[in-house]
Amino acid sequence: MDSNSTSTDTAPLFAGEAWFDPIEAGLRDRVRGFIEEMIEQELAAALGRERYARCADNKGFRNGTRERQLTGSFGAVTIQVPRARLAAGDGGTREWRSAVLPRYARMTRQVEALIAGAYLAGTNTRRVKRALGALFKGAVGKDVVSRTWRKVKGDCEAWARRDLGGEDVVRLILDGTVVRVRLDRRATSISLLVVLGVRRDGQKVLLAVRNMGGESEAAWRGVLDDLIARGLRTPEFLIIDGAAGLERALTALWPAVPTQRCTVHKHRNLLAHAPDALHEEVSADYTDMIYAATPKEVETRRRAFLRKWRLRCPAVAVSLEEAGERLFTFTRLPCSQWRSARTTNAIERLHEEFKRRIKTQTVLPSAETAAMLFWALLASGQIVMRKVDGWQSLAEPPSTKIIDLAA
Repeated sequence: MDSNSTSTDTAPLFAGEAWFDPIEAGLRDRVRGFIEEMIEQELAAALGRERYARCADNKGFRNGTRERQLTGSFGAVTIQVPRARLAAGDGGTREWRSAVLPRYARMTRQVEALIAGAYLAGTNTRRVKRALGALFKGAVGKDVVSRTWRKVKGDCEAWARRDLGGEDVVRLILDGTVVRVRLDRRATSISLLVVLGVRRDGQKVLLAVRNMGGESEAAWRGVLDDLIARGLRTPEFLIIDGAAGLERALTALWPAVPTQRCTVHKHRNLLAHAPDALHEEVSADYTDMIYAATPKEVETRRRAFLRKWRLRCPAVAVSLEEAGERLFTFTRLPCSQWRSARTTNAIERLHEEFKRRIKTQTVLPSAETAAMLFWALLASGQIVMRKVDGWQSLAEPPSTKIIDLAA
């Protein structure tokens, strides 16, 4: 046997006379006639006369028909498309091309949007083929799904070049995530660097997503320089994950802008420095400190945390001190904003949803596809971002007062 699969003589499920639908069959016949009539009317307008009619001003002539296969939300139909040649300005003729049915088009735009939407919903190319194959009579193959998805590329490139001068962004949230892609036929880990903006009205907006080899200072600087070149104004507040390369890039670019280091990332750092038996206690003390109600309480509980853990587990205390005042920059904001300003959770949730959608594809086809897919999930409305907590007070500038770090 040359084949790895076993053939069967039994009819496939949902096939046969019991599943024949006269409504669907009748609808396809009517759709075929409707499409052919639309194209015929378009050609008649181009020639200035109906079929078989004569007129003094001859704009061209018909030249038979050709058969075309078209797949739409109505299914797959075979239609007869008229051909014609139109008079050209140089005395010659040129081939008439329909605007209703563009050259080489085999699917309607609605079907292409449906295929792309199914892919974005977390279905890989083979599963899209199986799911839509019955509806479109086998016209949707793996290559069709891939080809349809590549059409999204133009929209993504236009988005990545758009002018940002009109964006009233007051806050930036920056973080990176790692995804597996195929490079030179090998599965390779790359970093997706994501920049989320918060407008003055509290609405979050994706500003940039770029695939890079890592999260170095140079990589982040490349992303930030591109945003500035496209008109992004200096933000009033920054929230970061604490990566060293990102911190250096921001310090060189905007040294005076208040920067908040993600408290969730620092929590993970503290646990990494403590034995497993102490994790619960470290977490409880840390939570009491970070989620205190006022800046004064945060300051008091920080001192208590350091006194306790310098004796119990010095590495935990050293790790907390390493973060410095950037771990508590959120206390300079109105209390209503603390929840949204303490962490990079806004981006972390996007990362989680992105990875949930791509888990059916262990390895993405390319690094470019990874960035484009992240953008498309938001652009298509598959992921909707809400306003940040405390957006009503975003117009208030951060206070210059910081907590006392003396312990």
